[in-house]
Amino acid sequence: MTTPLHSAKGMIAILFLTALFHCQPTAAQETKKMIRLAKIIVDSSQLEAYNSALKTQMNAAIQQEPGVLTYYAVAEKTAPNHITILEIYADKIAYQSHIKTAHFLRYKETVKNMVTSLVLVDVNLIGAVSKPD
Repeated sequence: MTTPLHSAKGMIAILFLTALFHCQPTAAQETKKMIRLAKIIVDSSQLEAYNSALKTQMNAAIQQEPGVLTYYAVAEKTAPNHITILEIYADKIAYQSHIKTAHFLRYKETVKNMVTSLVLVDVNLIGAVSKPD
């Protein structure tokens, strides 16, 4: 049986592989990267405010932090308050720096009463293929 958190797996895999393909890292760089999936459930009545706060944080991270390489956020079609974020950092040090930034701390404070569930899953790349643009 597919649960709401599992039904987005295919889309996440596609986004994940596309993002990693476009980075074209060397083998040494690949092993240093920190790759994480954040599986979030948001209070439906606060979804619009959550999405706004998330987009603000993502944009600030990409623009201001060289170690933040990729952010993809997707919402399930049948449960738009179930959000999965693919995050790719240059390495663990870049991630540790990221979670101390003003924009990330502001995001966490803003959404603390909006998020009803958060599961963080660190993953390893085992392969990546993508069709050229």
